[in-house]
Amino acid sequence: MNIAMSLLSRFLLPLRRWLVPDEREFGWMPLFTLGYLVFLLAPAIFSLGEIRATPSGRLDAAYWGFTAISVLIFLPLYFGAYRYRGWRQLWRILAIAALAHALMPLNLFSNTYTIYALALLPFADLRLGTKAAIVVGLLGLFGWQVQLLAYPAFSFAITALIGVAAFVGNHHFAQNLRKQVQLRLSHDEVRRLAGMAERERIGRDLHDLLGHTLSLVALKSELAGKLIERDPLGARREIDDVARVSRDALSQVRRAVSGIRAAGLAAELASARLLLESDGVRFEYSLGEVALSPEVETVLALAVREAVTNIQRHARATRASVRLEKEADGVRLHIEDDGRGAVIVAGNGLCGMRERIELLQGQVRIESRPGQGTRLEVMLPRDWESAPGPALQPLR
Repeated sequence: MNIAMSLLSRFLLPLRRWLVPDEREFGWMPLFTLGYLVFLLAPAIFSLGEIRATPSGRLDAAYWGFTAISVLIFLPLYFGAYRYRGWRQLWRILAIAALAHALMPLNLFSNTYTIYALALLPFADLRLGTKAAIVVGLLGLFGWQVQLLAYPAFSFAITALIGVAAFVGNHHFAQNLRKQVQLRLSHDEVRRLAGMAERERIGRDLHDLLGHTLSLVALKSELAGKLIERDPLGARREIDDVARVSRDALSQVRRAVSGIRAAGLAAELASARLLLESDGVRFEYSLGEVALSPEVETVLALAVREAVTNIQRHARATRASVRLEKEADGVRLHIEDDGRGAVIVAGNGLCGMRERIELLQGQVRIESRPGQGTRLEVMLPRDWESAPGPALQPLR
């Protein structure tokens, strides 16, 4: 097993990334679909009876030789159609279709290349109407050649049926892929804008804080300089005040800067909406009027991130909600979904969430039953820094 994984990581993955770049987001699919090339060997694999797969009805050297040569020509064209865009992609697709016509006098099952061309066409940067016109043209040319060579008519019908189905299926796949890319970009943009807004807020706070503090330090330093000869004790008091103000300012700056690293709950919920609704899950949330410290907000935001990620990956839910409520003794975060539910096995994400919450003297409760969805509650005391006693034990 370890040898297989090492081979996969060292050789196969780099080869796949070279053949089909990761930015196209096709994964292993282009390599898997190469399996359809086996249909070129259908005359040799199956007993075709009355079906005339070659003009002579026999599998001669020309059939084997030109079929092998066609595969060697096809492979660079095929992977090039995934690697390139624009006209460089389009001419490769059309060249694959032409390969079918060149081989057809020797092998009826060269229609495999026509189907490949129709399946690749949805990924070309053309309007849908232009692609549809090309589909009609390629099928019309294929039908004319089938009639010219007096091949069975059903071969055209099968090619048209499978080719159009592949074209329509890949068109929808390409559309969904574009939407997912756009949603991911929107998701990243929301995070970027939220981070920018937070940095701007911190910058304003630091400006106000340091502007006042530095003015006070400058004023007291000047006063100490004037008093140092005629009133040394007064000058010492002013210098002590400067030291005290500087320490207070340093403490406030540290607290303000820590906010830069804090994850915003509102931004996290906006990102969660994009993630879930792009996956067909209706998402609702309510924050209420709750004032949170940066530490508490960060812990709650990370809890939302972990829960939403689990919903998107595992729950198969149609609805999810997040609700933050203010209580007499603290705040309570509710996260619910109507997914399949299951016995909760705490992984690194849930364990990390629980540890962060327990550090703030909080409590986590998770309820999940098969077929009834999952409910997660996070309870944090109002004044977590002075909360007495050890952390509450999580309830399952």
